[in-house]
This record gives sequence, C-alpha cells and structure tokens, in this order.
Amino acid sequence: MWQNLIVAVIVAAALLHFSTRYLPAAWRRQIVYFLARRGVNQDQAAKFFKTTPDCGSGCGSCGSCGTDDKAAPVAGSAGDTSQPLKRVIPLHVQR
Repeated sequence: MWQNLIVAVIVAAALLHFSTRYLPAAWRRQIVYFLARRGVNQDQAAKFFKTTPDCGSGCGSCGSCGTDDKAAPVAGSAGDTSQPLKRVIPLHVQR
C-alpha cells in the first residue's frame, strides 16, 4: 500500500517537472490559461511554468496583439538600420 503511494507521488512529481521544463511554450501557456480559469493565480502559475501571464486569454502581455510594452524600436530612431538584422549560423562541413 505505502509503496504504491510513494511511487504515485514520485511519478506525479516527475510529470510536473516534465511539464514545466520540456513542454513547448504554447502548451505551457495553454496550461496556465486553463489553470487561471479554474481559480489558480495566473501570475504565480505563469512563473511556475516559466511563461508569460495573460497569453491565450485575449490581449495581454504576450505581444500577439501589438500592444506589448517591450515592442521593437520605431523606425528612424537612434541606432536603427534600414535593413533587418540577419543572423547566420556557420556550418562546418567535414568530408
């Protein structure tokens, strides 16, 4: 009896660790949104699942609506270049 209970607690802890660390960000946001609808504090759940709060519930801080405070700088501002920043990943081919 006790062995089964201990194993169940260990499996639940492993599942919780997996869901907070290795699930895609979109899934974690949906979990936070689901928990927030059920009465869990959304800010604490978002911090626990390492995601941003308010995503999936409408226009919040996720940046999908364009009202995010951390928006990209306006064109023509200091340090602005006319061409987008290109990042190149160098590949080293071994033959």
